[in-house]
Amino acid sequence: MQLPDGVTVVDNRAVAQRYVAPLAQLRRHKGWTEEMARDHLADPIMAGTMMLKQGAVDGMVAGAVHTTAATVRPALQILGTRPGSRLVSSVFFMCLPDEVVVYSDCAINPRPDAEDLADIAIQSAASARALGIEPWVAMISFSTGSSGTGSDVDKVAEATRIVREREPGLAVDGPLQYDAAAIAAVGQSKRPRQPGGRTCHRLRLPRPGHGQHDLQGGAAKRSGRQLGPMLQGLAKPVNDLSRGALVDDIVYMLALTAIQSRTG
Repeated sequence: MQLPDGVTVVDNRAVAQRYVAPLAQLRRHKGWTEEMARDHLADPIMAGTMMLKQGAVDGMVAGAVHTTAATVRPALQILGTRPGSRLVSSVFFMCLPDEVVVYSDCAINPRPDAEDLADIAIQSAASARALGIEPWVAMISFSTGSSGTGSDVDKVAEATRIVREREPGLAVDGPLQYDAAAIAAVGQSKRPRQPGGRTCHRLRLPRPGHGQHDLQGGAAKRSGRQLGPMLQGLAKPVNDLSRGALVDDIVYMLALTAIQSRTG
């Protein structure tokens, strides 16, 4: 295969030595020596993360042959979260015939608390804006408004309150059932004062398989062309591919990572 002009292939083994001392310094509080750092840099994910940390590259995409943990752990160890973010989360972009809908967090945080949910919502709204999507945030629950009760509903209601407090200019509503968020007529019936009376451009869904209402997230993810998950909240762009990723998936993820690197 002939690579396009301007593409440089870097063998991580050839550049690892220049990052031994900086990595040992970064992880000294964990007892890492230069010998330990050298061993860790044999992993191309760690080498790529150090290249990103040191400014040799602007973003990193991995995961086609690695687990999510193997991709994300070095990023958390070396890069950390960006200022103002309490955690790392993820978003999927669903390309539907008439709109793009953003779902989060379907890949990283299985049991977020109210503060976590608020942070995820604000991060995801920023990601939507970076792609030219003006967000309206729906905080998804098995209950719309006060139609149901329980700790899960209370958590989503509290998260909605926190988002409004932190980002007063962001259109957000919750708790909302999925149909009330995604279908305008249903939303107007269940929640007449829903902002704008329109379908949402960004949904907050928990990770499929965790909790009473998570199965809706798994179904919704399959309703259109899916791009992601794109990670958010890290100090620099790192994104994780599925190990079943196709060439198109990798290309789209590279494009999303490039956008992240330009938008800060």
